[in-house]
Amino acid sequence: MLKFYGYKKCDTCRRAEQFLQQAGVKYQFIDITENPPDDAELAAIAQHANVSVNKLFNTSGMQYRALNIKERLPALSDQQKIDLLASNGRLIKRPLITDGRRATVGFTTELFAEIWR
Repeated sequence: MLKFYGYKKCDTCRRAEQFLQQAGVKYQFIDITENPPDDAELAAIAQHANVSVNKLFNTSGMQYRALNIKERLPALSDQQKIDLLASNGRLIKRPLITDGRRATVGFTTELFAEIWR
């Protein structure tokens, strides 16, 4: 079963959930703000989604701007970035979805149709 890290008030997460439901895909919803993935899972998700750790950041989020993350990123190692993300689920781009072998970051219909249908 898929792990769906999302936020119920997020429009993108709602669209992703609707896609999965219509496709008949079963998933476990996990509130990313209350229970963000740990550092090991975040590293695995980045690897399985074939994205850099930087792509895991919610660059349009209030926390990202408030904490000046954009200016801090160049000085941080990938592990420091992952630790920062694991400590604050509001910094993570939503939704994160994984089955342990594959993963997606964010939502587009095309990507979901390719990976999760």
